Amino acid sequence: MRHTLFTSESVTEGHPDKIADQISDAVLDHMLAADPRSRVACETLVTTGLALVAGEVTTKGYVHLPDIVRGTLQRIGYTNAALGIDATTCAVLTNLDQQSPDIAMGVDTGGAGDQGMMFGYATDETPELMPATLQFAHAITRRLAQVRKSGEVPWIRPDGKAQVTVEFDGDKPVRVHTVVVSTQHDPDVRDGEIKEIVRQKVIKPVLPPHLYNEKECVLHINPTGRFVIGGPHGDCGLTGRKIIVDTYGGVGRHGGGAFSGKDPTKVDRSGAYAARWAAKNVVAAGLAHRCEIQIAYAIGVVDPVSVHLQTFGTGKVPDLQLADAVADVFEFRPGAIIERLGLRRPIYTPTAAYGHFGRTPEKRVPDAGGTEAVQLFPWEMTDRIDELKSAVGG
Repeated sequence: MRHTLFTSESVTEGHPDKIADQISDAVLDHMLAADPRSRVACETLVTTGLALVAGEVTTKGYVHLPDIVRGTLQRIGYTNAALGIDATTCAVLTNLDQQSPDIAMGVDTGGAGDQGMMFGYATDETPELMPATLQFAHAITRRLAQVRKSGEVPWIRPDGKAQVTVEFDGDKPVRVHTVVVSTQHDPDVRDGEIKEIVRQKVIKPVLPPHLYNEKECVLHINPTGRFVIGGPHGDCGLTGRKIIVDTYGGVGRHGGGAFSGKDPTKVDRSGAYAARWAAKNVVAAGLAHRCEIQIAYAIGVVDPVSVHLQTFGTGKVPDLQLADAVADVFEFRPGAIIERLGLRRPIYTPTAAYGHFGRTPEKRVPDAGGTEAVQLFPWEMTDRIDELKSAVGG
């Protein structure tokens, strides 16, 4: 087959849009910790010296929004006014209103919180059953944050991006073709040092050696030669503006709805999580090399209006037969998704950087109230393999 190239992008937690996502999800987590049945639609804007939080909520709990905003900025690393926004001194404006009772009429009975279509995708290109291009890009941006926060590379600043192009032979990745990394940095660092350190301490340690050959790979590291002004000082950040980074890196389709700041009654979030859960189990069961599942909902209606499955010719059984098996094994009503995956818990802040999918589901951390451990990324569980095999007669 003809060799092809495909590219995916990731951004660091200090990217302005990702800052906004993390603030919105931190607000959601604190509200769920105070009242697990909170309904939240929280949007954030960040710019030079300012964070603005707005939206609609219904909750019996109380949270102090400025503390949440400042704590998020501090955790990311915006603790110096020279970076354009300082967790201690920035202005925080809030405007949260009551959610519409019209929506509640449908959601209270177990219906979807909005109409729309969501996609889930899985592929056996990587152990995480995610597209290789996106997993590699996320690995680079996570590494940028790691060497910055550890002090190993102290001149790296919080904002950054990575882009990875992989060469494929059919559906099989055969080599990393091009890597683009742009990292914000202190003003007194030489361009040559940036390129060498990023090449040796960021890119090389995280890319698989059987696919990454530095001598054959095209590297573009800070290609403009300078990236000092970044974060909210360089660009205004908004919640929900990195939906491809959040999902599958452009592989597979996207329904258009963002995730962060939305409680699980919003099927933009819970429906997408359920679709990934089902698609991942299909691939993990060896029933297909690639699987994409679409779920569509009508606002206030309990049952999905449609469920569609496609394996792109890689299925071990016909797609219609596999779709019937998925329908038998998985329940896609919003209330059932929320219950089975435990989505009323404060588990969302960690999703807001480096992707919502392809993460380790067993990790446990204290919840937003610091009182108990909760499981993260439950939609990454491969707990329905046996049921799927049985349903297709395998």
